Order: sequence, then structure tokens, then C-alpha cells
Amino acid sequence: MYSEILVPTDGSPASDAAIEHAIDLADRYDARLHALYVVDGAAYSSLEAGAEIVVEALESEGEEATTRVAEAAADAGVECVTSVTSGTAYRSIHNYVDDHDIDVVVMGTHGRKGIDRYLLGSVTERVVRTSDVPVLTVRQSTNE
Repeated sequence: MYSEILVPTDGSPASDAAIEHAIDLADRYDARLHALYVVDGAAYSSLEAGAEIVVEALESEGEEATTRVAEAAADAGVECVTSVTSGTAYRSIHNYVDDHDIDVVVMGTHGRKGIDRYLLGSVTERVVRTSDVPVLTVRQSTNE
């Protein structure tokens, strides 16, 4: 059913919950896992000084986050490829889906409600609403 599974990560506990599900799904279907981290440099472009340093730090964070996914996948015997890219998160996720023939996206959600959800928005929600492939959302545990 699934041969290519994408798990976008931002290194958060919500992403960690999704990673566990994505690895389990990949193991069940003998699928390849794709770990993606998106650096949204545009959010920091208005900084007069230091934007480059912030982007470099985020790229380093992305490498660490995707490496953790790859290590967890390897421990489970699941093949994993990693990618750190730049752009608007939900668009970059869609582009990755199209470019790599992804069958399903597994994403974490923080479970925000009310005004927080409205004001902060949600990458996961935008992906769910606009994706051409199934999106499995995994809510962050309330114990974290």
C-alpha cells in the first residue's frame, strides 16, 4: 500500500510522536522513510544583521533532527533518506511529495485550540487541506 513515506520534522515533541508512527508504518509495509526538515529563511530575512547566522543554525538543527530520524529508523531496520531544504514549510512538503512520489505523509500536531490555533496557524493543517496524498496526523502526547 505504501512504499514511500514522508515524515516532516521540526525536532519538536509533536514531531517525535509522528516519527514513531512513521517508522512503524514503514516497517509494516517494508517502505522507505523520508525525513524532511524545512528551513523557512524568509521568516528571518527582515533581520538587518544575523539572518545568515540564524539560517545556518536552523540548517544545523535540521541536520540533527533528520539524523535522529535516520538513526531511529535504522534501529528498527527501516531504510531512511534525509533532506534539509529551504522554503515555506507546507509548500516545501508538497514539492517533496511530488518530487519523490510519496504515498503518505505522517505529521505531528501540537493540538492547539482556539485563539492559539487561529493566531499561530498550523503547517500540518495547511498540508492536510491541500495535499494530494493521505496525511496521517499524530497528536503530541499531553504528558509532554
